[in-house]
Amino acid sequence: MAAFDQLAKSLMQKYRIPGGAIAVMKDGKLVFARGYGYANRETRELVQPDSLFRIASLTKPITSAAILKLVEQGKLHLDDKVFNILSDIQPLSGAHVDPRTAGITVRELLQHSGGWNRDTSFDPMFMSVQIAQANGAKPPPNPRQIASYMRGQPLQFDPGTQYNYSNFGYSLLGRIIQHVTHSSYESWVRANVTSCMHIGHTLQSGPREVKYYDYPGAPRVDSVFGGGAKVPDPYGGFDLEAMDSHGAWVASTIDYLRFVAALDGGRILSPQSIKTMLARPTIPSWQSQDSWYGMGWMVRPVGNSANWWHNGSLPGTTTLVVRAGNGLAWAAFFNSRPKTGDLGGDLDSGMWDALSKSQLPNADLFPRFSCYNAR
Repeated sequence: MAAFDQLAKSLMQKYRIPGGAIAVMKDGKLVFARGYGYANRETRELVQPDSLFRIASLTKPITSAAILKLVEQGKLHLDDKVFNILSDIQPLSGAHVDPRTAGITVRELLQHSGGWNRDTSFDPMFMSVQIAQANGAKPPPNPRQIASYMRGQPLQFDPGTQYNYSNFGYSLLGRIIQHVTHSSYESWVRANVTSCMHIGHTLQSGPREVKYYDYPGAPRVDSVFGGGAKVPDPYGGFDLEAMDSHGAWVASTIDYLRFVAALDGGRILSPQSIKTMLARPTIPSWQSQDSWYGMGWMVRPVGNSANWWHNGSLPGTTTLVVRAGNGLAWAAFFNSRPKTGDLGGDLDSGMWDALSKSQLPNADLFPRFSCYNAR
């Protein structure tokens, strides 16, 4: 298994990353789990195999599973209109509502085709101070205040016609889960999808959680709490709690693979729901591609199965999870995000290469690591 150690150490050296963790699963069994480098550089605390990391957009597969679970329970339909469900979220006074927003469906949010293009406009999940000011509220705004602001903003394309990755779309899915279940997003997901993870905190790392480091030489940024304070980007440059359903969960690589095993093994969703989750969307741009974004996962068919994967990125965080069609799955988390280069690409290709060089054991390490429960 030395190839995994070599990969982690080489990537951490190349990209000047303090710490990371890698876990590998084969046929539902945890066969490798190891921490590398520093969880906290100042105290010299080392990353453990089950250290906790912010997982950033690896949150989206969790939210997708929760929505599909509610569909299975008959509490929701994929073609329900989003703002019929969230009719209590109204635009700010005097705002003009794009009439196309009335047609946005739950399915389109899951597939990132709701009509928002952050590349030609903006990502509201990183505009806390401006949106709070528009709401006449103290920053940072909560997800409902962000949604009210966005109800009065124009769409960039007709819903369902294009793919454009949208953190805000998944934020709305969290509000739908709250509305339908009459519960908080986090508590319902922990009770029904994964009890081994929790929402992180903007200003601190919790027990067993690593410390997050910006890239070397990174400038301080404006605090999301306003007041003109300058802060390290990973601790106050964005409001993690407001990102609950698109980017705020905290987990170990081991516990994320528990989630993948439960999802893949039919313990969260039915086979039909998994098929729906992985299906090619009708969006024209996906029709000629050999891979696509389904509902919470990138998907590439392989023989009679498929590879699913997702990556995640925030200041101080880089993550990747892959579920391969050959029975293997892996997760790799790091506590920094480099300014330049292609860490994600190097990590992906490096993991495939390390797997090809490794002889995986048959023992299951899951029993050695208890499911972490923050409550």
